[in-house]
Amino acid sequence: MKEEILKNSLILKVAGLLLLAIACFYLGKHWASDYDQVLIVTGSTSSSVKSHMVAIAPTESRTYDLSSLNITKQPPPPPPSPPPPPPPRSPPPSFGIVDKDGVMQDKFLVGDDANLDDYDSDNDTSASEMDIFDEPFNGSENVKGSPEISVGTRVGIFKPCPRNMSEYIPCLDNVAAIAKLKSMARGERFERLCPDKTSRLNCLVPTPPKYRAPIPWPRSRDEVWYSNVPHTRLVEDKGGQNWIVLDKDKFKFPGGGTQFIHGADHYIDQIAQMVPDVAWGVHTRVVLDVGCGVASFGAFLLSRNVSTLSIAPKDVHENQIQFALERGVPAMVAAFATHRLLYPSQAFDMIHCSRCRIEWTNDGGILLLEVDRMLRAGGYFAWAAQPVYKHEEKLQEAWKDMENLTARMCWRLVKKDGYIAIWQKPLNNSCYVNRAVGVEPPLCDIRDDPDDVWYVPLKACITRLPENGYGQNLTNWPERLHTPPERLESAQIDAYLAKKDIFIAETGYWNMVVESYLRGLGWKRQKFRNVMDMRAGLGGYATALLDQHIDCWIMNVVPVSEPNTLPVIYDRGLIGVLHDWCEAFDTYPRTYDLLHASGLFSTKQKRCNISDILLEMDRILRPGGYAYIRDNRVVLSEIEPIAKAMGWRVLLLDTEEGAYASRKVLSGQKPLSRS
Repeated sequence: MKEEILKNSLILKVAGLLLLAIACFYLGKHWASDYDQVLIVTGSTSSSVKSHMVAIAPTESRTYDLSSLNITKQPPPPPPSPPPPPPPRSPPPSFGIVDKDGVMQDKFLVGDDANLDDYDSDNDTSASEMDIFDEPFNGSENVKGSPEISVGTRVGIFKPCPRNMSEYIPCLDNVAAIAKLKSMARGERFERLCPDKTSRLNCLVPTPPKYRAPIPWPRSRDEVWYSNVPHTRLVEDKGGQNWIVLDKDKFKFPGGGTQFIHGADHYIDQIAQMVPDVAWGVHTRVVLDVGCGVASFGAFLLSRNVSTLSIAPKDVHENQIQFALERGVPAMVAAFATHRLLYPSQAFDMIHCSRCRIEWTNDGGILLLEVDRMLRAGGYFAWAAQPVYKHEEKLQEAWKDMENLTARMCWRLVKKDGYIAIWQKPLNNSCYVNRAVGVEPPLCDIRDDPDDVWYVPLKACITRLPENGYGQNLTNWPERLHTPPERLESAQIDAYLAKKDIFIAETGYWNMVVESYLRGLGWKRQKFRNVMDMRAGLGGYATALLDQHIDCWIMNVVPVSEPNTLPVIYDRGLIGVLHDWCEAFDTYPRTYDLLHASGLFSTKQKRCNISDILLEMDRILRPGGYAYIRDNRVVLSEIEPIAKAMGWRVLLLDTEEGAYASRKVLSGQKPLSRS
């Protein structure tokens, strides 16, 4: 009985709980229906779904006005802005000759207080600020350059000059200016008389008919093509003196001269025997040969490591310098007349005159005093002429006059043997100051600059030697090529204490550049012989060519608007000349195989017309020859269309600093022939 009661009680409990649960369910449902519906709103992040999505509790019997809810899509918050870049680090001050792009500079600042911000290394000028031409050119075709050419640059095609201008030298063939000279008694007609701007060259100097690529060195020392220098006047006048002979289509040079018909080698040996201290190629490295003929004296000295600059005027034998250059011998047109020659004081270890037809004792010896200015302290003057060995009364008087003049100039007659006399210049000023009062010629004024030569008249006075001995204490060749000379200290370059460092750095820099040219441009195959550096500095480029064993000679040109470093160049055993590139150079057309111009145009563009310089380069460049112009991009963009208008084959090359450097190299090749 008791068990049944317990069983019924459990059933009642379960039923009670079940009823309670049902009651709670209905109560909850009734309570929820008395309040607003709960809404859940979401926005789609998919780019393909533009509408909003709303989820509601399941009360399907009711409707809702969603507009009252003002539902809008909120844009995502913007990403935080990146932190500003750090300010550029200021470059450390640099005191040297390599700029921030790794480019050698000829201007730089020295010292702790130098304001580097004031220094503009490139001196760039925009294309719109530069005049391409002074006047319109013949021709209507346009030259389309590379994309780096300035927009709007328009250059006409240059036409060839008349055929009779094939040997034109602008500053020596100025017929109108020569006709206006008041006197020609002292050789004024052989000096520089440059045309004005309206008469400057504006055409391409033609080559002779049947012109051929020159015979390469060293064969050219002994023979050249007749068609390249088609003149027989020297053969007719000097054929019996063993100068030159015509053999079929070639001129041949036996090596003789008026005073050395047995050959230049024999004559050179004779001088060495007369004065052993001459020591060719060791003590005597740089020689000036005056009235050189066809330059056989200089040609045969080359094999003895002697660099001889041969000069002569453009006179009745006007083609003698042209023959010398065609042979590959250093030469230029120059005359002893009324102005100083364009070489510095104490330039030459020896000056040589063999029947040069100069009256040295006339006008108070003013021409021999010019020789004295250019002759190095302790240097030699060799004179081979009839007064030395002939006994005719007139010639003997000429010899006595020469003896008297040289004695008053303190020259010492070292040796007179046969038809050669050799004098030596003193090492210092002691002889000059100890002369008797009133002895002529006098010493030059102490304020006279003996290295100031550009259009400077001759002076009838003795050039003083430096009291510090600069110019005489040189090491022997070849050591002197790399030894900073004492006259480097007096060079007016932008440095005071670092000049020797600049000297060494410039040589190292150009050795690196030339070595890259040899590897990348195949210079060994080109066989360059006659080379010009149009802006030579301290002669580092020429030194590099010699260091790299390129068998050439180099004319180092120092622009007149820049520091005169010619004394340093000559002290190194090199040759060079002062020049203004706003005017024409004193040489024949077709002189050089290679023209090198580094930074020339960027320094000259405000003074000179770029087209004038390029036309002059074309005139003196041999057909097939090359010009390498290193400059900033803006300047090269002006040069490129003009070079193409001249018919050059133009390439724009990267420098060793890389593709993004501020400077480039423009390579221009003159065509072998022009149609």
